Amino acid sequence: MSETRSQVLIVEDEAQIRHFVRLALEADGCVVQEAGRLADGLLIAGAGAIDLVVLDLGLPDGDGIDFIRAYRGWSDGPVLILSARTEERHKIDALDAGADDYLTKPFGVGELRARVRALMRRRQRAGGEVSPLLEFGDIVVDLAKRQVWRKGEAVHLTPIEYRLLAMMVSHPGQVLTQRRLLAEIWGASYIESSHYLRVYVGHLRQKLEDDPAQPRHFLTETGVGYRFQTGT
Repeated sequence: MSETRSQVLIVEDEAQIRHFVRLALEADGCVVQEAGRLADGLLIAGAGAIDLVVLDLGLPDGDGIDFIRAYRGWSDGPVLILSARTEERHKIDALDAGADDYLTKPFGVGELRARVRALMRRRQRAGGEVSPLLEFGDIVVDLAKRQVWRKGEAVHLTPIEYRLLAMMVSHPGQVLTQRRLLAEIWGASYIESSHYLRVYVGHLRQKLEDDPAQPRHFLTETGVGYRFQTGT
């Protein structure tokens, strides 16, 4: 019996980029549909089971942010932004609207495929609740018991450190914006207090990374937020 192939929708007005992305994703076994306009993309997304959307922000009949907001009305499937907009505020706006990742044009085919694979793994895990027992490197996190071990030894985390860790490991591969993390961990009145976040991410790196100066798991997305990665 063959595996179910991932259904991907590309919403991009530049035909050459659509073709480039299509070839890259088909090489990974995806079934790809295309749309050159926001309205057409929403029609396709609403008509069938789409596993992932690859979305440009600058569309001829609207902004990709509007697509995300509409799509989030019925689907929590991953959305990967491909955009020539490089300013941090555009990335933050897209991620806060509900996008899962952001890749700036021009981009390489290898990174595109890797990001798509990471988002699809996250979607597969999301078929049920996040596993209460998570392992990465030499770390074990038991979300049910609120306990963390490193190389078999218990790691003491403060309540805030644990809440930050639990939120990040529950969204592997996903960019979490500073505003979202601050609102979830400290409360809405702290969304401009990014220094709190830097300090506590630093604490997690000190306690859980082999080399806190060169982290492998708790990664910075400069000016945007942070991403948790399980692998190297």
